[in-house]
Parts: sequence; C-alpha cells; structure tokens
Amino acid sequence: MFTGGYLVFFVPAMILSMIASALTSGTFKKYARVAASSGLTGGEAARRLLASEGIDEVSVNHIGGFLTDHYHPVKKELNLSDQVYNSNSLAAIGVACHEAGHALQHAQGYGPLMFRSALVPVTQFSSKFSYFVLILGLAMNFRPLVDIGIILFSLAVLFSLVTLPVEWNASARAKKLMVSSGIVSAAEEDQAGKVLNAAFMTYVAAAVSSIMTLLYYISRRR
Repeated sequence: MFTGGYLVFFVPAMILSMIASALTSGTFKKYARVAASSGLTGGEAARRLLASEGIDEVSVNHIGGFLTDHYHPVKKELNLSDQVYNSNSLAAIGVACHEAGHALQHAQGYGPLMFRSALVPVTQFSSKFSYFVLILGLAMNFRPLVDIGIILFSLAVLFSLVTLPVEWNASARAKKLMVSSGIVSAAEEDQAGKVLNAAFMTYVAAAVSSIMTLLYYISRRR
C-alpha cells in the first residue's frame, strides 16, 4: 500500500517533527532552570495576565502530565501542567501566559480561534475515518472512495493550518502582556519568548506533515 514514493513525502516531515519536538523540549528544560525575577509561578502569572485584561470568568487549574497545558473554551478553563503551574521559571511563565493568550482570544472573539473551534467536531470525525476510507479506496482501486477520503483528510489539514495563526497570535499577546503586567521584566521577555517560539515550531511541523501526507494521497489517486 505504501510504496517508496511515500518516503519522499513522509521522511522530510518526520525529520522536521523530530527536530521541532527536540527543540521544544530542550528549550523548555533550559529555561525551566531560570527563575523569573517577579517570583510568580505559572499559575499566578496566568491569573495576573487575565486580570490585567478584565477577565475573571476563566478558572486556572492544575493538571497532571508533561506540557499538557491547554485552554478549554467551552468550560472556560485554563489548565496548567505540573511543570508549569507551581514553577516560577521563565519557561513555565511563558507557557502559562501563552495559554492565557488563548483565553484572551476567546473573550475578544478572535476570528481564527472561533473558526478552529467550529472545526473541532468536524475534524474529529474526519481524522477518525479518513485513513480507513483512503486505504480502502486505494486497496480497491476505487477512485470515488479515494476522493471522499481525500476530502475528509483535507479537513484535518485545514485544521492544522488554521492552528498556526491561532498559536502565533496567542504567543504574541503573551509576550506583550507579560511585560506590561509586570510578570517578567523587559530583559527576561526574550528568554521566555524563546520557549514559545520553539513550541510554535511543533505546530509548523504538524501542518507540514499533514500537507505532505495529503499530497501523497493525491499523488496515489492520480
């Protein structure tokens, strides 16, 4: 099913993904050893940033896992992992403020975030069935079924692409507000921002991987 041609599409994306993951992990661990001069923990930093923008309906919670931090728009919950919630490192503060940036996007009706949220249920369905439909269509050499699979997979690709401006904007908000809110000093902004820049590369790698996979299926269809 997967010929040598698949490697042409898959290997570059896999290498980029591995590099992005290593960069994110390495950068976080580096700045996890550097304490912020404010002494604020990630949880406290997130609350201060939200309060500075008049947002008081979002709860900031402690969850388990490594870098499992995320903002839940439906529940209005900002969930921070073990390494972020109780740590006063620049890495933890950068991640916490980034997630708070998503809460700000939600509160202000940021278009790309709203669009991505609307795509979630559709993407969950398409991601679950697209591979099955594609493989079945290719195995049967039945082009209409392959076309359906490509359309379903394209929705997942669209989700990855929409995620890029959402994540970049959340980081941009975080970098600006964590200085103006007194969470980090101007001298510390660059170090905290490096964690966010590295993390953004994982989303770029995911988008590239999904695009390359889609191109592979399109090439097989032809």
